[in-house]
Amino acid sequence: MTDLFSKCPRNMSNSQCLHEWVEKFLPDSVSTSEKLLLQPLNGDAGFRHYFRLNTYPPLIAVSAPPEHENNPSFVSVALLLRQNGIHTPMIYAVDYQQGFLLLEDLGDELLLPQLSADTVDVYYAAAETALLSMQKVSVPSGTLPAFDRQRLLDEMNLFPEWFLVKLLGINLQSADYELIHDVMNQLVENALGQPQVFVHRDFHSRNLMLLGGGENDEDSEIGVLDFQDAVTGPITYDLVSLLRDCYIRWPGDYVSQRALSYYHRAVAVEIAPPVSDKQILRWFDLMGLQRHIKVLGIFSRLYLRDGKPGYLNDLPLVIRYTLEQLEPYPEFDKFKDWLALRVLPELPKQDWFFPWETAGDI
Repeated sequence: MTDLFSKCPRNMSNSQCLHEWVEKFLPDSVSTSEKLLLQPLNGDAGFRHYFRLNTYPPLIAVSAPPEHENNPSFVSVALLLRQNGIHTPMIYAVDYQQGFLLLEDLGDELLLPQLSADTVDVYYAAAETALLSMQKVSVPSGTLPAFDRQRLLDEMNLFPEWFLVKLLGINLQSADYELIHDVMNQLVENALGQPQVFVHRDFHSRNLMLLGGGENDEDSEIGVLDFQDAVTGPITYDLVSLLRDCYIRWPGDYVSQRALSYYHRAVAVEIAPPVSDKQILRWFDLMGLQRHIKVLGIFSRLYLRDGKPGYLNDLPLVIRYTLEQLEPYPEFDKFKDWLALRVLPELPKQDWFFPWETAGDI
């Protein structure tokens, strides 16, 4: 991996600088039979821009502005995971000052489009195996930040600010904030009370790649992307990101059984202590509630601040998850009733709204 620092001249665009940088640092093992081209690819929720090179084998060039993206963390986490057998993109070159990276191309087979009732068992088994391998990683002290109380609260505070106030236009009073913060504190305690492991923080079907193997292929390997925000935190965080994916939904009983089965695997490899199934599901459900409250805020912010309206289409499923995860726990009845009174009536006024009761059904 080449690690070089440079600066783009003022008379050149960022894309011109990236092209020139890539030409300079293509590895000797990579060839191209014609003029080097950088083909733009769809981006993600961040500020990164991706380009596929017309090389053999193909590589990916990334422009990740250092003022917005944590490129040193991306590199260090990628190396940590690769050293432990998890397939993250190999890094061929990096320029921290400009935010340029040259990466292995993991292909086009995102997990999400390949998921169906016929494939979900096999592909989720492969994803869970990759997750178990990540959670078994022994993280050197000081390598990753802790998913502590403040970080958990910061995530959830996006919900009242961006979803309730800025997107829905709800005028929150002090009593409303008091109720919301009480719920948040309960969810924090749930998260901190779990076994603490390596947490990817965005482990879902749009960040996982299928590497080799066809439909129902038991040998399908999973490639892992977008791990730069990794922390040490609760064992169910990534599991609920996968099984209660914001982009696809599976029946509740199916999800619960997979969650229990996974936790029992974690106990078998000694990264989690034995606890009752009831405790596992409570950890899992309330972790999902924490995550989906956060996501309502993030998706709203992506639209309002970053001009990415596509995420609005995913809000009804996240709302459905939020309401479903409240249902089994009477200690959240007051919050559930408040949502029904103050929030749900505002939803049909939104252009993106469709009935949350059927959101995500296949």
